[in-house]
This record gives sequence, C-alpha cells and structure tokens, in this order.
Amino acid sequence: MAKEISHRHLVYNYFQKTRSLCAFSLCPDITGRKEYDSLPASLKDILIDEGTKAMAEPWSVILLSDYLEFSNNGNRVRFEELYFSRRRKLCSLVMAELAENKERFLPDILDGIYLILSESSWCLPAHNTHVRDQKQQVMPDVLHPIIDLFAAETGALLAFAEYLLRPVLREKSSDISEVIERALKERIFTPYETEHFWWMGDGRQPMCNWTPWIIQNVLICALTRPEGLFEEKELKQYLESSARSLDFFLDEYGDDGCCNEGAQYYSHAGLCLFGALYLMSDALKGSGFEEIFKEPLIKNIASYIVRMNVTDNIYVNFADCAAVCPRRTSREFLFGKLCRDEVLSSFAAADFRKADNQDRILKEEINLFYHVLQAMNYEEMMGYPVSTSLCEDAFFESTGLLISRDETYVCAAKAGNNADSHNHNDAGSFTIYKDGKPLIIDLGVGTYTRETFSDRRYEIWTMQSQFHNVPTFIKNDTELKISRLGSDAAEDYHDSNILMQSDGKEFAARDVICCLPSEGSKDSSMLSMDIAGAYGDGEVRRYHRTITHEKGSGIDIWDEYDGSATALLTLMTYERPEREEGISGECVISVGSLGRVSVSGGEVIDIQTYPITDERLKISWKHEVYRTLIRMSAGGRLRMHIS
Repeated sequence: MAKEISHRHLVYNYFQKTRSLCAFSLCPDITGRKEYDSLPASLKDILIDEGTKAMAEPWSVILLSDYLEFSNNGNRVRFEELYFSRRRKLCSLVMAELAENKERFLPDILDGIYLILSESSWCLPAHNTHVRDQKQQVMPDVLHPIIDLFAAETGALLAFAEYLLRPVLREKSSDISEVIERALKERIFTPYETEHFWWMGDGRQPMCNWTPWIIQNVLICALTRPEGLFEEKELKQYLESSARSLDFFLDEYGDDGCCNEGAQYYSHAGLCLFGALYLMSDALKGSGFEEIFKEPLIKNIASYIVRMNVTDNIYVNFADCAAVCPRRTSREFLFGKLCRDEVLSSFAAADFRKADNQDRILKEEINLFYHVLQAMNYEEMMGYPVSTSLCEDAFFESTGLLISRDETYVCAAKAGNNADSHNHNDAGSFTIYKDGKPLIIDLGVGTYTRETFSDRRYEIWTMQSQFHNVPTFIKNDTELKISRLGSDAAEDYHDSNILMQSDGKEFAARDVICCLPSEGSKDSSMLSMDIAGAYGDGEVRRYHRTITHEKGSGIDIWDEYDGSATALLTLMTYERPEREEGISGECVISVGSLGRVSVSGGEVIDIQTYPITDERLKISWKHEVYRTLIRMSAGGRLRMHIS
C-alpha cells in the first residue's frame, strides 16, 4: 500500500511569487568567445587532447540483441557500456570544439548526434516499463517512449549540444536543429506533457533520486530551446510541474537534510535538486526565486556530503553506496556558494584539486551541462581558499544516523528502518574508520543486475543483515547450521531457521536515543536502540544495542539480548582478523595492524574470508574482506571495545 506523506510546498511557493521568464543565461553558446577563450590554457589543452583521442575511437555499434541481453540473462553492463560510450565520446568532442573553435570536431559531433537520434529507444533495458517496479518490456518501446533517467540524460545531452553549437550547426543546415527538436518533442516533451510517470510524484508513493535527476534534465531540454519553440505560458507550465515534483521529492527528507539513499546518491539526489533549482533560478531571474537557497532544508541537503566525509574520497556508506566516491565537482562548489556555505564550497574545491586530469574534466560523465559548468568554474576552484572549519558530530534524526569523530576515529551508527531507498537490511549496524583507514566496514553493493531491483534482492549477500555488523539468530541451534552460515546467501535467506532482518518500514529500530557532546565538551557520543523489531520474529524479544564513542579512547558496543534463538554477531573487516588470548575471560581480535576488538560475553567461533570479484565492489575493496562470527554467551550480555 502506498504511504501517506506530509506534503511540502517549498519550491512551489517560491515559484508562485514569480512573474515573467528570462532567456537561458547560465553559459553562452560557442560564439561567447570571451568565456571560452579565457579558460585556462592548460584546461583547453586537455579538452582538445581528449577530443582528439575521442575522434580516433570508433563509435560503438548497438544491436537489438544487445538490448535484449538484459531480458535474456539479466546482464545490464555490456549494453550500457555500448550506450554510455557514445555519450561520453560526444561530450568530449563538444568540449574540444568549444575550446578550439575551428570546426575540426564538427563532423564527428554530427556523427554522434545522428547515431543517438537513430537509436530506437533512449530508455535503458533495465528501466523499460511505464509502471514502477513492474516487469520490464522486452522490446524497446518505440511507439510510447518512456522517460527514464537516461532518456532524460540523452535528451539533455542533445538539447544542450544543439544550444551550444546552434550558430555553427545552422551554418551547415537548419535541418539539424529541427531534427533534434523533433526527437525531443517525440521522446521528452510529449511524454512529459501527456503521461504521468511515477517519478513525477503524486503525494502517495515515495520518491527517490529519479525525481530531481529527471526534472533537471527535462528543464535543460526545455529552457535551452530557441525563442519561439515554446510560448512563455508553456515554459511556465514546465516550471510549475517541476516545482510540484521537486516538492514531492523533498517530502522524503527530514529537516536535517539527510539523504536516505546515502552519500554516493547525493550526486544524483541533492546535486540534481541543486541543478533543477539553479536552472529555475536562471529562468526566473530577478523574481526572488534564488532566495530558496537560503532555506534551512536546502542548506542542510547541500551540507550533507561534507558531514558524511571520512577523509579524502572516502565516505560513510550504507545502502547501495560505495565507501569510495567520485571526486567533488563544480556542482557542489556552486551549491555551496548559492547556499552561502563556505565549508561546502571549500571542501568541493579542495577535493577537485586532488583529482587527476581525467576526473577534473569529468571524462566518464555523460551530462554535457556538468562539463560546461566544470570548465567555467575550473580556474576559481583551482585557487579557492581552504576552509579551517571542521565537521562536528551529527545525528540525523530522520534516518537515525550518528556520525561521531575525534582525531583518530570516525564512527557511524545507524538506527532507522529497513525501507530506505536502495535499502540494505542494516538497522543497528555501524562502521568505524581509524586514522582514515577502514576498521569495521559496510560492503556496499555489487554491480547492478536484474536481481538487484527485484523480489530476489535480499538473496544477494551484500544486502543481507548477516553481512552487516548486527546479529543473526539461529533457531533449533545446530553446529552444522552455524558452520554453513554465509556459504550460500540465497539459501540462508529462505531458511526459516536463520533469522535475519527483513525489509520494510515496520522492520525498524525502536526506543532510539542519541546523545551528542554538549557544547564545549568532547567526552562522548552515544546511540542506543532496540533492534529486535527489525527481525520480526517472536524468538527475538529484545535486542538492545548501545554504541558509545569515547573521545580519545575508542568505541564501545554494549548488546543485551532476550530471546530463545542463538545470537551470532557479525563483524565485517577489510584487514585480516586474528584471535588472540585475552585476560579475564576476554577474547581479543586483532584487525591487521590497524586495531583491536576486545570481546567479553561472547566467543569467536569462525573467521570467514570472502573474495571480492565484483567490479563495482572492487572500487572500494581491492582485496578480500572478512567476517568474524561471535557467539553471544548464554547470559545475553556482550561488550566489545574497539580501539
């Protein structure tokens, strides 16, 4: 059943105060040589070099059989690489032409434009349905185009390329622009105006990053069209519907601005919200719409990414997020400037400067608008001052997430429920970094396949609570059952004697209490909760967990359990754990040379090794990971001190 949501009207209220529209002015077309000629010489050289390399690469060939591979075997990677490589190449060519301005790249640009125009569908096979969470259509829907994330991205790419190159394209033939406009009308404008896609929002079902991501790109398509294609009344209808959809998206946020999809999805959620509001502010210039960036909710959404940072490009991760994220870009930089958040702008600029040339020019990015923003802000970001402000401890009440820091540790602990977007069953789990290195980890997610977003999602090992730092319970306790735990995640999921957490809003932590250091104090941060409800089984009556970060000394985990099933705690680590002899009945686990876990009230019964073979997981984890299983003693009280 769809949930009832208390609806915001933030964006719509700002929109209602506006009057006439302004022409698109966030960047000039190719004739604006003052801006493009003044780009740093080193940047222009890199862009031209990348464009030259792109010209030498063949355009990918996409067959219907490539599209059908997802339906046939669930693999989405091979088709998507063929699809995205065309768009990456086109971005490189357009940026090189903007930098050089000699029409040398134009023939290849036209090849790319017409290749993409000839694709039967811009919608990915994995998204090929008009109804949310329904089985995908096998064949591309040519007659009733679907606007998914990448149909919208593709429309924005062609629309923005046409806007940037319009003067030179029209010298070749006015037909080129008209052909692009016809494709946009057929695949973006008409479906957007005549069909209600789920991501538009209706106040009943939950939204996710799809909403701002697609809205931003539809706005790029509409707002960059030449004068006369839309009447002002029609454009205002686009802005009004965008405002309504963005408000439905904001319904998903608490006032604290926490993204329940995690840090990696900030780039598609919070930053695409920024992109949509930035485009709307430009269209509604002088009307006061830009004041929306002073709203506390928008400012909190913007600053979320800084508060999730551990060090360098490592972030606190949960749900489908990786621990290692891409470098920050001009979008965060501009978001910070518009929100008057100096810490965010400085953080984004400093991270940008750490990137190599490929990342600084967004080589893997298919959104041409981002490329131009990056180039236009490149010089300022290179010289932007470093902020001396530091992140304080934070508790995001909307998701039950605590982030606690000192000079040595970053500890993150999560209460919440198991209905997050891109959810993993992880209520009560925690991660710890020591000296910027992973001590206790959250795996993240592997490469997306057909099963990832299906009713078989929780057969996948990385999604299950048994591979997060929480207990698993064994009914009808047998040593055989325990010894085989984790060897076949799908089998474990269907075994009624193995109690793992379930997915859904009702499977949640309760009695949540968080205490942060009082002003001027650096003693400790604490999060406590009962996570028994996340398991939904009468044999687990109570499982109270308290996580305390004692500043300067380490982290303590206190667990108290009342139930009839055997409790096995998981600790996931990146460094190899080894058992050591402790004192006074304690068990000690050394985690490589990085840290130690002292356990009382439980015994280590197994240390398991899990190779990392998935390409997406390899981004964060370059070698195998480890799971330590700890059986709680009969008294039901366990303490771990992690240092």
